[in-house]
Amino acid sequence: MSEDSRPQTVRELGEFALIDRINAGREQAAHVLLGPGDDAALVAAPDGRFVVSTDMLVEGRHFRLDWSSPVDIGRKAIAQNAADVVAMGARPTAFVVALGCPADTPVSVVEGIADGMWIEAGRAGGSIAGGDLVRSDQLVVSVTAFGDLGGQPAITRSGAVAGDIVAVAGELGWSGAGLAVLTGDADLTDPEFTYALATHRVPQPPYAAVIDAFGAHPPTALTDVSDGLLADLGHVAAASHVAIDVHSAALTDPELSALAKLLDADAAQWILAGGEDHAFAGTWPAEVALPAGWRPIGIVTAGSGVTVDGVAPTGGTGWESFRGADATPTGDER
Repeated sequence: MSEDSRPQTVRELGEFALIDRINAGREQAAHVLLGPGDDAALVAAPDGRFVVSTDMLVEGRHFRLDWSSPVDIGRKAIAQNAADVVAMGARPTAFVVALGCPADTPVSVVEGIADGMWIEAGRAGGSIAGGDLVRSDQLVVSVTAFGDLGGQPAITRSGAVAGDIVAVAGELGWSGAGLAVLTGDADLTDPEFTYALATHRVPQPPYAAVIDAFGAHPPTALTDVSDGLLADLGHVAAASHVAIDVHSAALTDPELSALAKLLDADAAQWILAGGEDHAFAGTWPAEVALPAGWRPIGIVTAGSGVTVDGVAPTGGTGWESFRGADATPTGDER
């Protein structure tokens, strides 16, 4: 069959042929005992528990095909779920995926999303165990992630205590910078913007730095930074019944500041409230040496709320889906 005569849309190829195509040649991770092909997947739970997280991405809200490639979208869908699992103290093991798309969706788009998912699932340590494919009015991707705690307690947001050091692993602000480039009038081909655009399109959660920290001195509290640093630290402060003070000097990024100057923007706002970085924030007792890949950015104190250099923030603190929906016409919601 020539390339031109091959089915080009999901309608032309058909549901089951498409499922066979995107699953062909895939190798499952060790915890997936039975992958696609039966009524359900079979996933090992060595410690008798799963950490489970679900996230949904909707075209026009969480991604745009004119901004991101299908591979980028697939990677992002897995990354934001894998990061949630890791933020609970678990190692990602398996992912199940539900994909809805219009019948005229090009087969190449679905293949690209599947390829991106497998790339990121492998980077996180798991694989795609199964899922569902349905017809819908717009492209929708829903991912459920499973993680193994390895016999250790889950690490929640509620364990921080006064005197703990607040630290982060991963970069902050670059996804917000990429969104600013996409929503502005900047030249997207300018090399100055390449890294910010790539970081927004495909987040890079530092899974290894966090998993390696689950050893002798794990964090007392841990969270994925997805809604914005201040917002997510606010969740930790509320759950732990403490206050958190962030030190702005510890968050300066000269390269990000230079980019912000080009765009007449505020790098500090990207760092503190930009969201979608999928870095991690954790707390440790002051006497514990921080693990490799982590840097201190603040301190836990008695009280409530989050401050920056002792002062309550006056700008936005991060994303909140329904509150921000009408204020974000660009089609990129957290």
